[in-house]
Amino acid sequence: MHESMLAYAGKRYLWVALGLIAVAALAYGWYRPVEAPNGGTWLGYTLGSVAALLILWLTAYGIRKRSYRSNLGTLRGWLSAHVYLGTALVAIATLHSGFQFGWNVHTLAYALMCLVVVSGCVGVVLYLRYPAAMSANRGDMNRDQLLGEIADIDQKAVRLAAQLPREFADLIASNRDRTVIGGGAFALLAGGDRSRLVLPDSQTPVTNPEQSAILAWLGDQLSRSTDGTRSQYIQDLLALVSLRKALLVRLRRDLKLQAWLEIWLYVHVPLSFALLAALVTHVLVVFLYW
Repeated sequence: MHESMLAYAGKRYLWVALGLIAVAALAYGWYRPVEAPNGGTWLGYTLGSVAALLILWLTAYGIRKRSYRSNLGTLRGWLSAHVYLGTALVAIATLHSGFQFGWNVHTLAYALMCLVVVSGCVGVVLYLRYPAAMSANRGDMNRDQLLGEIADIDQKAVRLAAQLPREFADLIASNRDRTVIGGGAFALLAGGDRSRLVLPDSQTPVTNPEQSAILAWLGDQLSRSTDGTRSQYIQDLLALVSLRKALLVRLRRDLKLQAWLEIWLYVHVPLSFALLAALVTHVLVVFLYW
């Protein structure tokens, strides 16, 4: 589904975008104004009008995406057009400017447009790659099922630790209670593990990334054990904690991929609104002072 948005309808909107760019480039190459090419010539006004209409139409995608009963084309078609025509916008707006840039609101509008397009391209790359990666990472379980499986392992580990000395039960409880999943935006994007653990005979929590501290402690206890039954219980605990580690890795990766899929919108959408404001200012300045 995500790959087909670029190939939608035989890449129809790619050819539309290339056609727009070709027409604009041919017109720019053919036209010879008295002064240097700029947005104030008849061609500049024409290209500027096309660029402004494209910006307004591209912004309308956000409305169409939430209009679930709309009959104005498929959402996939809108998205395909959004990607290709948004890229074409850069070429058309550049020709509109006549490559005349300066420290003014007009260049500000152009810069914001470029930032919006770049952030949109980042979003396209993320949506082409990450949904498939999320599906492969989850396997046959969704996020709730992963959490449920981890909770089930915790219960089994508590019951198993009850067959061993009290320090094992305390260790399993500490590991369960101090496991950190998710967190703030930076923690989600990094996908790191900030879990901690209080080891027996210690009051100070230690770091426990990917269950490394508890696995090391259990491994040490297993190597010291001379009782067959005790060794079997510890080995079973090690197997449960190892399985817990694998599920936690999958869960954190799922959250990380989801965060990256969403974070670019927190850049793209505000930049889009800033672009609209700059565009209105650009148009008003042109008509009032030029």
